Amino acid sequence: MVSVLLPVRDDAEYLDQAVASILAQTVRDLEVVAVDDGSTDGSAERLDAWASRDGRVRVLRQAPAGIVAALERARAAASGPYLARMDADDVAHEQRFARQLELLQTDTTLAGCGCGVRYFPDEAVRAGARRYEAWLNRTVAPDAIEAALFVECPLAHPTFFLRAEAVDAVGGYRDAGWPEDYDLVLRLWRAGQRLGKVPDVLHRWRERPDRLSRTSAAYAREAFLSCKVHHLRRSLLTNDRACVVWGSGPIGKAFSKALRAAGTRVAAFVELDPRKLGQTIHGAPVVDPGQALGYRGPLHLAAVGQKGARERIRGVLRAGGFREVSDFVAVA
Repeated sequence: MVSVLLPVRDDAEYLDQAVASILAQTVRDLEVVAVDDGSTDGSAERLDAWASRDGRVRVLRQAPAGIVAALERARAAASGPYLARMDADDVAHEQRFARQLELLQTDTTLAGCGCGVRYFPDEAVRAGARRYEAWLNRTVAPDAIEAALFVECPLAHPTFFLRAEAVDAVGGYRDAGWPEDYDLVLRLWRAGQRLGKVPDVLHRWRERPDRLSRTSAAYAREAFLSCKVHHLRRSLLTNDRACVVWGSGPIGKAFSKALRAAGTRVAAFVELDPRKLGQTIHGAPVVDPGQALGYRGPLHLAAVGQKGARERIRGVLRAGGFREVSDFVAVA
């Protein structure tokens, strides 16, 4: 029923705990498709030991090729109609797969779902990670997930639980130079798929300084920006549609620069600071929120990172008759 995609690279210290939490799931009809991506620390031997004890564990090996290659190798070997993700250093609650399976079987309009997460161990978790954790855990309903798509990836990658046919229809994972999980989620959305989330915390997400998301350029801020711009221009910014950028700070200017480089015209910037009104930035006028509501054709982008700014901008635009995701979208 469930194929668990488990890429492994030098995770021997934590691997036993992760695999044990998978095999302890109340959903018993599962397989673990583990891909050892060139480990040198004994991870391969630990996987072999698990495979010898439980026939649901299959081990594939390859020279170091990266997480995308490992995930695609696992996906090609998977036989279940549902694909569950797991990191080799995380811990899943025993009810995680059961709750996610129940959600997808209850709501057949969903292509996949995530669940709530908790970073651990506490002493390693920084304030930024806790803020992201809190945002993930309150972004639950399919409409809220869709509205948050261009803010950040609204489902934690190791909590993915997806219909195999939906993933296959968009070509699976790919290495585009930016986060592979975010790219997959955005391609599913562009294909018309909906995503949901089990609201309860059912996954413990290990924080460590050598996490791939901390060390690889594919997860740097610039890579996320490139990913967002790429998918915006193939969804909400087609047919030479211009945009209006709310916020002329670092985030707004970075978005403007990337969009203009890709061929999208910035029609205006929106600011509250009276000192900036009437100026031009990158050739676009700086207007106040009232004037911004007159720009009805372009896509409005909420690109202000300060706490509470996203909701304030949403409130103004909704009150002005703009529809989220079609007329405006938050990107910060």
